[in-house]
Amino acid sequence: MEQILDQLPVVLKSLNIGFLQTLKLFMVTLIGAFPLGLVIAFGAMSRFKPVSIITKLIVWIVRGTPLMIQLLIIYYFPGLVLRNPIWGGGEGGRFLAASVSFILNYACYFSEIYRGGIQGVPVGQREAGLVLGMTKTQIFFRVTLLQMIKRIVPPMSNEIITLVKDTSLARIIALQEIIWAGQAFMKGSQGISGAIWPLFFTAVYYLIFNGILTVLLGQLEKKLDYFK
Repeated sequence: MEQILDQLPVVLKSLNIGFLQTLKLFMVTLIGAFPLGLVIAFGAMSRFKPVSIITKLIVWIVRGTPLMIQLLIIYYFPGLVLRNPIWGGGEGGRFLAASVSFILNYACYFSEIYRGGIQGVPVGQREAGLVLGMTKTQIFFRVTLLQMIKRIVPPMSNEIITLVKDTSLARIIALQEIIWAGQAFMKGSQGISGAIWPLFFTAVYYLIFNGILTVLLGQLEKKLDYFK
């Protein structure tokens, strides 16, 4: 016990650095995936068949393959196959590759949620907007969008919580996120080796972060109750 207390400051410092990387990847993914998912949703619903077919094919491939494989392909393919290591070998390059992988993956999942939310709004309301002289853009932003948000918050919340845990997959390309930091003390890091207890602390970080997100998303859902 005394040994753990002596090692605790070193472990917490390392975990804090790893958690900041996890948080950064989480935020970048949301910032990129939210708008891209909407674009993909519009592409899937396009009346122009080539766009619709290609978009749906991309979504099918991304949703049908593991995120871990996507990470490996996106990071290693340019260097090993194209002989053009666009990401570089540093931590910044690994983070950029991980961000692209996560954004593309979650944008495809978000697109299906967006599409379900948009198509779930009664057609009669859009027709009523046209009768009132509103443009399609006005109908989307003033009628469809607000009701869509209410419908998509619960499934979107589940995906956001899943994203928090999925960030741990980035260690497959040696991105030093929080799990990487905790696992390093098992292999030997900063004079500490064979220690498994830091991994339990990583679980605490995830539980606290997910708890905060659950409360915030729950509050958002309550504020949208006026659409009932």
